[in-house]
Amino acid sequence: MFFVGRWQEKAGTRRLITIGALICSFNLLTITYAKSLSWLYLWAFINGAASCLIYLPGLTSVQRWFPGRRGLVSGIVNLVFGMSAAVMAPVFGAMLKSLGYSSMNLLIAAISLIVGVTAAQFTETPEKVKPVHGEAGLDLKAAPQTALSMGDSLTVKESLRTRSFWFLWLTWALQGAAGISMVGLSVAFGLARGFSLESAVIILIAFNTMSGLSRILTGSVSDLIGRNMTMSIAFFASGCAYFALPHFNNLAGLTVLAGVIGFAFGTLFAVSAPLASDCFGLKHFGAIFGLVFTAYGFISGALGPSLSGYILDVTGGNYLIVFSYLGVLCILSGFLIKAVTAPRPKGSASGAAC
Repeated sequence: MFFVGRWQEKAGTRRLITIGALICSFNLLTITYAKSLSWLYLWAFINGAASCLIYLPGLTSVQRWFPGRRGLVSGIVNLVFGMSAAVMAPVFGAMLKSLGYSSMNLLIAAISLIVGVTAAQFTETPEKVKPVHGEAGLDLKAAPQTALSMGDSLTVKESLRTRSFWFLWLTWALQGAAGISMVGLSVAFGLARGFSLESAVIILIAFNTMSGLSRILTGSVSDLIGRNMTMSIAFFASGCAYFALPHFNNLAGLTVLAGVIGFAFGTLFAVSAPLASDCFGLKHFGAIFGLVFTAYGFISGALGPSLSGYILDVTGGNYLIVFSYLGVLCILSGFLIKAVTAPRPKGSASGAAC
């Protein structure tokens, strides 16, 4: 993510997304002709790297095109990116049955190549798009901004010297850990409560559904009431839901609580990007947000699923301890995100909340 953010400043959004689409498409050949498990690992690694070439430039582009509605458009991008697997999974399942494994992968590779490369041509940022004859270009200086403009953007080094960057980084580490843990714990907890597998899966479905739907809702709300307030409310609610989970035995209650946790997880993804651009500006957004994302990529897995699983092992499956621990992470995140503020202007007493 960090390197993609750096490359984007030089190569441009359109070129990077095109490269990402090409890699994703041709990478399907890796699993089509895979001969061992190592090939699958290679495919997964390349696919993750290629996804960064699409996700981060796309997120940057929409924020620059719609500076006054950055929360809404970031929410839409995250919704589409996050829900795509749920939408396409049954389609791929039907294709697998009708076409077979190799033919399915080759067809998907061709379709994704055509769609991805074509769509990429419409993604360039406004400052690099020449207005059509007789048409006015987007005036970025006149567009409403919550905090810093393009010209006032902080560099990566300047951002790293601010407390707000590290508060946001810690929020991603802690809230990211609490959110992603629910993916693995939801079904297991349902089974531990005595529900059938089919019923226990409903808890996970509720989490995933609310994680997707919240992205567009909270992204839009954050444009109105502020990023910090939106995220803080969601994280506190998630913490309360985690504290309540061990005390519920009915499926309806567990489903609602899992939905609240999923809602906060989606909020983390949808609102963090415009919060970062509010605080640090848009010029170097890709590289800065890429560094913020390292908290999720490298820390959240260890603090969340790994440590939660270890606690369950050593306590004999005591979910009260695990969920209380994850609830504390959410509450801490709710306080941390309130401290993420735009850099203090000279002569000002304090920074402005984002």
